[in-house]
Amino acid sequence: MLTNKAKYGLRAMCVLADASEEWLQAKTIAARANTPEKFLEAILVDLRRSGFVVSRRGHLGGHRLARPSEEVMVGDLIRAIDGPLAPVRCASMTAYEPCSDCSDPEHCAVRELMRETRAALSGVLDTCSLRTLTNRSASEVWMQPKTGGPS
Repeated sequence: MLTNKAKYGLRAMCVLADASEEWLQAKTIAARANTPEKFLEAILVDLRRSGFVVSRRGHLGGHRLARPSEEVMVGDLIRAIDGPLAPVRCASMTAYEPCSDCSDPEHCAVRELMRETRAALSGVLDTCSLRTLTNRSASEVWMQPKTGGPS
């Protein structure tokens, strides 16, 4: 299951993608992405360390994408925030660990099913760019500009 951390990270990245090369402060990103600001600040640190975001200090500073949104795949973002996509460790490509109660991992039907599940999930997430996600998100409630109230 996608964690709140990954969900908020994806929302923040959509906001940054919409801002193009504009520097946005965490407070602004949090408001536009409808995410808790303090939690978002920690997520932005992870995204910066992973090379998806660049940051600059000062009153003209903030955060922006490190590369064009068309080049950022959603699967890579989720991995950077949450770790491997596999539903169980024994099905992971990058963080494989055998199950302690499995006597034959090479012939385990559950492991094989989870490997197929991981492949299907990564097949979708690794072919969806941040730009594509942002275009889909344009109609989402959390992406709408905040107004002064009902008219």
